[in-house]
Amino acid sequence: MIRINGLRKTYRGRGGDVAAVAGVDLTVRAGEVFGVLGRSGAGKSTLLRCVNMLERPDAGTITVDGVDLAGLSETGLRTARQRIGMIHQHFALLSSRTAAGNVSFPLEVMGMPRRQRADRVAELLDLVGLRDRAGAYPAQLSGGQKQRVGIARALAGEPKVLLSDEATSALDPDTTGSILALLRDLNQRLGLTILLITHEMEVVKRICDSVAIMSDGVITEAGPVHELLAKPDSALARGIFRLGPPPVLDDATIVDVTVVGDGSLISAVARAHDVDVRILDGSVETLAGGRAGRLRLALPGSPASNAAALDQLRASAVAVEVHP
Repeated sequence: MIRINGLRKTYRGRGGDVAAVAGVDLTVRAGEVFGVLGRSGAGKSTLLRCVNMLERPDAGTITVDGVDLAGLSETGLRTARQRIGMIHQHFALLSSRTAAGNVSFPLEVMGMPRRQRADRVAELLDLVGLRDRAGAYPAQLSGGQKQRVGIARALAGEPKVLLSDEATSALDPDTTGSILALLRDLNQRLGLTILLITHEMEVVKRICDSVAIMSDGVITEAGPVHELLAKPDSALARGIFRLGPPPVLDDATIVDVTVVGDGSLISAVARAHDVDVRILDGSVETLAGGRAGRLRLALPGSPASNAAALDQLRASAVAVEVHP
């Protein structure tokens, strides 16, 4: 749905040129929630703004739903942007318009007839749970309600792609949870492809199918969340599963096991091989609706004596790392 190749964007600063995006390649599959995770200044916002050409890249191509945006005229680009919704960190609502008026605005720009527009606005406000707040002005809405209006407005043109620029970073934890749940619901119900940027690991854990980690204008790792978690050296796995250095134990095999689901694999191995499996450390998280965890186990004896148990773990776990 979104394909980025060789993207570069440089800004001129007092101390010289600054490469905000330095040769990024990225592919977002249709229907997935894709997160770009990184600290402030990593280049995330510039990357996102290049996707809908609010920022013109210096080099590279951006293809959305099969259309190369860089090759479009201004008229063509305006048409293409109608199929790319965007929600903002600080809502960007028009203070002089009601919730309904804000959602109506892009429809007015598109030239939709008044009666059809009113029906569409009511439908959108109902979709985000704000039908009863249609007449409220932004000053009368909570932060979460403002963001719901922003989401409804972004969906006005029935986009296939929704871009989210730190959409929950200005919200409290409970409200953040409700907005993320809404985005996930819209993703599944409407088949929306969502590309979001965030500096919060919690956002990735809650709704992302795939993720890219960005630092200093480049992507350092990217892929489906479950694949990255299977790699012991993955920065994402280290960020989610925080285990300390492995202990040194005499006559014991120390092994880190990444599992999905309820973790019954450990008890199954213990029963099948009559081995006393001790859990030394562990971290279990809910990721995009599923459970995953990394457990540090101690099996009595050497790796050779535990070969059969280790083979069963390797056959059934997402990842197994035996410490020397």
